[in-house]
Amino acid sequence: MARVHDQSLGILENKYLSQLHKPLVIVIDMVKGFVYEGALHDAAIADIAAPIRQLLDSGVSRIFFADCHTDSAVEFASYPKHCVKGTSESEIIEELKPYAERILEKNSTNGFISDGWQDFLKDSLSDYEDIIVTGCCTDICVMQFALCMRTWLNDQNRSGRVIIPVDMVDTYHIDDIHDVNACNLFALNNMKMNGIELCKTVEKGL
Repeated sequence: MARVHDQSLGILENKYLSQLHKPLVIVIDMVKGFVYEGALHDAAIADIAAPIRQLLDSGVSRIFFADCHTDSAVEFASYPKHCVKGTSESEIIEELKPYAERILEKNSTNGFISDGWQDFLKDSLSDYEDIIVTGCCTDICVMQFALCMRTWLNDQNRSGRVIIPVDMVDTYHIDDIHDVNACNLFALNNMKMNGIELCKTVEKGL
């Protein structure tokens, strides 16, 4: 569950796959470099792996994104060096690796602009409608992808929802630098104000 102060998001309801139309699950950056090792990891993010796994066990279509930076990535001017291609930090965590049949690598925080996703938009997105976004980090990679997805659907006049299950996203905490409660709350409310639907969780069905 995204770490936020109790009651700060109000009452959230569950959604069920049976209520969704042609769903696709996006799993963002559930890699070792954000969960178990490296400069930006936070082991508490591992807590969202279980609900993500439960959703994926339903057989729903899914795509994984993995931070996979070049050794000299320009992004390292803004963030500590992390998730370099070919290192263990860029690998999907063991809890979710069996589900990661399709992994799109990205060299920036925003997977939406990656070549792999742009190809998918052109070739395959017509097979899906409701997009469920999970993973980390709520206020960076998740929010950037979700907002771009929502605005792209708007621009194309396409039906479909972008959905954030709050128990399947989280961000990292660094004392006096990146407060997990404040960052999660800002990101979730910002996405909600921009047409993205928040729910407590997404379950297989009633």
